[in-house]
Amino acid sequence: MPSKKTLSPLQVAAIEIDGENLSLAQVEAVSRHHASVRLSKTAQEKVIRSRHKVDEVLKSGKAIYGITTGFGKFKDVFIKAEDSRLLQHNYLLSHAAGTGPAFDKEITRSAMLLRANALAKGFSGIKPETLQLLLDCLNNGIHPCIPEQGSVGASGDLAPLAHLALVLIGEGEAEYQNKVISGQKALDAAGLNPVVLEAKEGLALTNGTQLMAAMAARLVNEAERLAKMADIIGAMSLEALLGSPKAFSEKLHRTRPHKGQLDSASNLRLLLQDSSIVLSHADCKLVQDAYSLRCMPQVHGASRQAINHAREVVEVEINSATDNPLVFDDEVISGGNFHGQPLALILDYLSIAIAELANISERRVERLVNPALSNGLPAFLTLNGGLESGFMIPQYTAAALVSENKSLAHPASVDSIPTSANQEDHVSMGTIAGRKAQMILRNARKVLAIELLCAAQGLDLRMHQEPGSSKEPTLLPSPALKAAHDFVRQTIPHLDHDRYMHAEIAKAEAIICSGELITVVESVLGPLA
Repeated sequence: MPSKKTLSPLQVAAIEIDGENLSLAQVEAVSRHHASVRLSKTAQEKVIRSRHKVDEVLKSGKAIYGITTGFGKFKDVFIKAEDSRLLQHNYLLSHAAGTGPAFDKEITRSAMLLRANALAKGFSGIKPETLQLLLDCLNNGIHPCIPEQGSVGASGDLAPLAHLALVLIGEGEAEYQNKVISGQKALDAAGLNPVVLEAKEGLALTNGTQLMAAMAARLVNEAERLAKMADIIGAMSLEALLGSPKAFSEKLHRTRPHKGQLDSASNLRLLLQDSSIVLSHADCKLVQDAYSLRCMPQVHGASRQAINHAREVVEVEINSATDNPLVFDDEVISGGNFHGQPLALILDYLSIAIAELANISERRVERLVNPALSNGLPAFLTLNGGLESGFMIPQYTAAALVSENKSLAHPASVDSIPTSANQEDHVSMGTIAGRKAQMILRNARKVLAIELLCAAQGLDLRMHQEPGSSKEPTLLPSPALKAAHDFVRQTIPHLDHDRYMHAEIAKAEAIICSGELITVVESVLGPLA
């Protein structure tokens, strides 16, 4: 039965999908900001045409994988036409075998959108009503409960997508209006009716890479922001440490013109321009800074290149048909577009790239708190050392986080374990790669939050702006970094005495998560690369 209603109380600005042109910005608009989604007229026509082809195959009585046969190792078992509905129903129930905590709402919404966009390409043989119900659930805030564990990324994300699809037939569980209820109750509450799946529809809903693609999409968007944040915070640290901007010379970087390196160097030059701190040591005897300062463009830039490569792969993947078999006008072809290897590799690559942003950040933290390395700053950035510990232990935390990231960054994609009685004898582990990458991103944000705290404290001490001081600032950072420093200080005051550091780190992490620090800096400089 078709849905009773299609309008959503969560609608923001509607996004039209056609299976071809979905962008990562649109994915974020739907997953994070609850923009509503509708199917284009062209896509509707393609979906209808594809469904007609499946009906023709069903009537022909030919053995076509997943339409008139069983699944996986049961590919040779012929299924009668009268059992096709039961086959699809059993398929979803049996494949919804995930375990562990549920994916968060944002990833779930992204996966729903990406599954709908893949179906909209018109190669999956889904009924238009089934696709519309998926969009109705998304637009009405019905979010299937999808366990994080159970996918090996071979026939795509079979178990997670089966949990997603169960709600469409009134089974499984869903989060609706902040409560977890049965799939049927969620549909009832939103005024929607479940569908009865016909031949091929179970496969159409579950063969695909949409869970790992959902994680990859969010990771790319957030990693791009984190790379920009690393340039800003790294520049603040360089100012606090009286570092030199000479190593960021455009002339130098043009001799090794990797785009990521050029962009990061350009950002650092902009961030440091018109700094009296920089001018104050123009004639100092320091020959060159440590690598964690001098090589920021090379290290941050390399991570930027990896993130950009991941973007290119994800942009292709989110507009691809990834189920099996695929239905063409003249034939039905069984293949392997569901295999997650392209995403598994770039998710592992992203893990390493993000971990490196944290690695070099922690080294800058060490320089800020270590009096042997900080160019005159007090030990652990406190004026009352001994009685107070200042930023001693936050550096421990940063070290612990980067060490944990080193373990998490071991690639999942080099592993494979056969499934389905060796029918699926090479798997990608892409979803595991995505889950690990998400943990690395969270850890990296915390490390940069700790650096932000230390850099702001170091700038205070350079400017002699600790509370109670009657001195006028003798040194000032660049206007852009002064704006960044002042923004941090609106939320987190100077550390004049020891405080509850867990709360300080959480506040700094919230600043990074919000992206507002980038907005503040770009309001002074214009857009950064």
